[in-house]
Amino acid sequence: MIDPQLAGRLTFAHRLPTKPPLPPGRHALELFAERDAMLVVPDGIVPRRPTPLVVLFHGGGGSAEKILPMLEDHAKARGFLLLAPQSLFPTWDLVIGGHGPDRERLDQALAEVSARYLLDPTHLIFAGHSDGGSYTLSLGLANGHVVTHLLVSSAGFLSVHLQSGAPRIFLSHGTRDEQIPIARSARVHVAQLREAGYEVMAVEYDGPHAYDPSVVSEGIRVLLEGTTS
Repeated sequence: MIDPQLAGRLTFAHRLPTKPPLPPGRHALELFAERDAMLVVPDGIVPRRPTPLVVLFHGGGGSAEKILPMLEDHAKARGFLLLAPQSLFPTWDLVIGGHGPDRERLDQALAEVSARYLLDPTHLIFAGHSDGGSYTLSLGLANGHVVTHLLVSSAGFLSVHLQSGAPRIFLSHGTRDEQIPIARSARVHVAQLREAGYEVMAVEYDGPHAYDPSVVSEGIRVLLEGTTS
């Protein structure tokens, strides 16, 4: 039988906060000496009121600082916590060879955030672009018992050995993406996911291998509000 953690299963579980909250702003969680996880805390967060959490995964060669602009303004405007973990190596462990240290570090970061804030169990969202999109899709489907929604941008692959729950998925990809052509990635993924019974909203936009801010905005709206325009 496959080891659930080697297949990407997180040990995270919702709990009541036991630590003091952090003030508004960007914070390194001080969990790791290198490539620490970053947390954005908007103004007005009430620590003991259920608050949505979005976990944002950077692309290959990226960092928390590079990917945070994708969603930071949305976090401030909509009042959700935004966690940006960082891969130990230039990209996520799953892309290199399998689930390992990045899954473990993510578990620690999630535990730290939930120790300071009461998280909304109906809105724990994974999001990411490029390699981060692939990680979102793969890790999210393995943890659908706690991950409720996926915001996937320009993902190159989908690798799932254990499936859990049924997260709602907003998946977008540029039709002029030469790095990861849409015909062998997003369109294949959407067909596979729908065949497996997942609820998928797929958006194709006229663009290269870069996220489209207007599409990201629509994705966040759909996943937080639960409605399409």
